[in-house]
Amino acid sequence: MAASISKTLTRNLLRRSGETTQALQLRLSSAASSAPAISVTETQPPEKGGPSKWSNLLLFVPGVITFGLGSWQIIRRQDKIEMLEYRQNRLQMDPLNCNEVSPSGENVDSLEFCRVLCRGVFDEKKSIFIGPRSRSISGVTENGYYVITPLMPLANDPKSVQAPILVNRGWVPRNWRDKSLEMAAADEQPSSIAPPSQESGKSSWWMFSSKKNKVEEDQVPTVKPTEVIGVIRGSEKPSIFVPANDPNSFQWFYVDVSAIARACGLPENTLYIEAINDNVDPSNPYPIPKDTNTLVRSSVMPQDHLNYTFTWYSLSAAVTFMAYKRLQSKKTRR
Repeated sequence: MAASISKTLTRNLLRRSGETTQALQLRLSSAASSAPAISVTETQPPEKGGPSKWSNLLLFVPGVITFGLGSWQIIRRQDKIEMLEYRQNRLQMDPLNCNEVSPSGENVDSLEFCRVLCRGVFDEKKSIFIGPRSRSISGVTENGYYVITPLMPLANDPKSVQAPILVNRGWVPRNWRDKSLEMAAADEQPSSIAPPSQESGKSSWWMFSSKKNKVEEDQVPTVKPTEVIGVIRGSEKPSIFVPANDPNSFQWFYVDVSAIARACGLPENTLYIEAINDNVDPSNPYPIPKDTNTLVRSSVMPQDHLNYTFTWYSLSAAVTFMAYKRLQSKKTRR
């Protein structure tokens, strides 16, 4: 009887201990599975709005840039108005005597666009052609060149220039340059005429001596002076798209005063002027000098700067509005 009672107690204790062991195992397994989730959630940083704020600010950068470009065009327009007024005031002044102008660089820069009166004779053989330059004639565009010729002093003429100057005489057609190059090539070729023999020289000596005085009387060279009214100018500043000048092949694409003076055998500080003439002779139109209206014009006029200003401001308003709408759409999605 006692033995049966002890066996029953032993079974009950083992059953209870098994149940507690299984419960402990279940609790440990559930704790182990939930522990990584808790650690992950604790180690994740909280979401912040820093990167989104910077991206929102970047949306307004194009609007700021285009607004700045529009404001810069306003400044450029004011500078252009002042420059054109400066030219007009200079062109309305009385012309100066060319001999009173010093060829130094500083003096020339301060006297640019001042009118000067010059008197001398053109050395046509040393003409240089700048171009090509297009010109609209009666609605038809024709390519040509600007011809620059040295104006040389005249002996025994107190009104003449005391030193050579370079004169941009105006626009000429393309055939002017072609003829000038042909004449230069012909002058460089050696003469094909053989010298006379001694016998022919002796037989014709009396004829030459008898006619010598008569030829000198009939063919006295007369040099007609030329008066030029022009404005003092400096060298041009070519853009990156303009090729470099090549004096050896007679290719001149822009005005470089010092280089042109060297090519003509003149000092580098030679004075350079552009001839002006509002009244062109129809019978002898070429070269066509520049008129005063051309000199007071610019490639970009003040009205063009104003148009650019409206364009940039319109773009600024458009891209700023688009950035604002983009931010509004993000807020509605949230």
